[in-house]
Amino acid sequence: MQTNHFEPVQRLHHFAWRCKDAEETRAFYEDILGLPLVHLIRADKVPSTGEHCPYVHLFFALEDGSSIAFFDLGDNQTALPSPNTPAWVNHLALKVGSQESLERAKTKLEAAGVEVLGVTDHGFVHSIYFFDPNGIRLELTVDMYPDGFTEQSIRQAHERLASWNREKAQARATALNN
Repeated sequence: MQTNHFEPVQRLHHFAWRCKDAEETRAFYEDILGLPLVHLIRADKVPSTGEHCPYVHLFFALEDGSSIAFFDLGDNQTALPSPNTPAWVNHLALKVGSQESLERAKTKLEAAGVEVLGVTDHGFVHSIYFFDPNGIRLELTVDMYPDGFTEQSIRQAHERLASWNREKAQARATALNN
């Protein structure tokens, strides 16, 4: 259970990545995924740091009011992947409303020439995976919660994390002793 008395976080406002081309990114997120471009900031100076760096900052809205955002720095470069992290680890998962919506999304993506992996059954969700033009891995997912799953998951989360931490510590200690 949470014992932190930090200010309540209400929802995601936006999550931002670097993109290589604002128009290519707009076409993918708006024309293919159907997320409307709702805001664009164009500036030459970074407000938080004051450094000179011309950019555009694009915002695409999700139905809950949150956004996916991108920075085009004008140099046609994407963010470099982390060399110590497999490509499947860092991704953005977006929820759709039904299994039928997931299947229709897969069909539309493939018709647009996007390579799609799945449908993958994770037990509690079904998902498809694909990459945007910037190399960002996206997941579309639909909830498939069995009865009582959410309550059971909440009750077991800390216990399961503690078990993982013990096993990880034991594996590291074994590796150091060999």
